[in-house]
Amino acid sequence: MKTWRIAVGSRRGPKLNAVKDTALAIAPLLSEGAALDVAGYEVESGVSHTPTSREELMQGARQRAEVLRENLLTAGPAADFYIGLEGGLDVATDNGVRRVFLESWAYVSDGTRGHFGRSGAVELPEALAEEVFVRGTELSLAIDQFAGEAGIRDAQGAWGVLSGNKITRQEAFRVALIAAFAPFFNQPMYRRTVVAG
Repeated sequence: MKTWRIAVGSRRGPKLNAVKDTALAIAPLLSEGAALDVAGYEVESGVSHTPTSREELMQGARQRAEVLRENLLTAGPAADFYIGLEGGLDVATDNGVRRVFLESWAYVSDGTRGHFGRSGAVELPEALAEEVFVRGTELSLAIDQFAGEAGIRDAQGAWGVLSGNKITRQEAFRVALIAAFAPFFNQPMYRRTVVAG
């Protein structure tokens, strides 16, 4: 029986749990009867504490996976998949008004090729956006202050606070992960060269 070794560039509970949930869901699609070994490692993203653009979010997710791969190739053991997860903000302008969105990004690599996935997005209240963009407060600290709680990042996350716990941080990362894994478990669709008529 094949054991899929999945290395994650984080030890945070919501991220690891999202990977475990995703791995259980897609394991049968990768191979029948597959066993899973998910392990988290602390690695730096190489981006700011609260990424503030789609490009920075993607860069952080990719760098986590790539640094993790290099570390494990040196120190061992290697993995079948290397995962980087990054949460942060993306900004858009709508009719001259700045709108700030919370997003979660995943990058999954098998060591040869890699793919991105993204959650949906939830708009930040203006007061919270100002705290992060104008005052430079890290999102995890700002959301704790905003909600009057502590340790939100390791629980429901800003996603849970903003969606009334209808979408948690873990769930947002799970969506991003399934999207990033799609080219691996749904290879026939990604190998097609002609759209059927």
